[in-house]
Amino acid sequence: MTWRLRRASPEDAPAVALVAAASFLTTFAGILDGADIVAHVAKNSSAERFAAWTNDPASVVTLAEHPDGAAPVGYTLLTTPDLPLTIGAGDIELRRIYTLPAAYGSGLGQAMMMRAVDDARAMGRTRLLLGVYGGNDRARRFYERQGFAIAGRRQYRVGATLCDDFIYARAL
Repeated sequence: MTWRLRRASPEDAPAVALVAAASFLTTFAGILDGADIVAHVAKNSSAERFAAWTNDPASVVTLAEHPDGAAPVGYTLLTTPDLPLTIGAGDIELRRIYTLPAAYGSGLGQAMMMRAVDDARAMGRTRLLLGVYGGNDRARRFYERQGFAIAGRRQYRVGATLCDDFIYARAL
């Protein structure tokens, strides 16, 4: 299947926010409290937040669309790092990379990662960072297959739950 990947514009912000909400819910239902998931998504994944990121020259939002009908099925967000590590001038954070279950196992995640790496290099960045929930073994295996290694840890609050995350890094 050939997925369409394109840089998102402010007009795409509602579609990206929709995928962000659906993918976060899919990933964390049964792990986090439902009310905490809803509040977290409303605060951190609103259309307004994505519109701001699409307008930020230090950020890149990429939207993945299904080849049949162009429905939004995934997205990535590259932006200024906000991680408890020593951050260098060449660092950028892959703050989000999510696909909907319809795309699992299709190669879309790999294609989105390759696009994020290419975009980071085009921005002159030399290291890609990301944080991931420590219990998300599927995502951790994916990142490790992409050449990422653990560079640190952090605790991240989602509502009442304090999550233990790993911070991964990959040289570009």
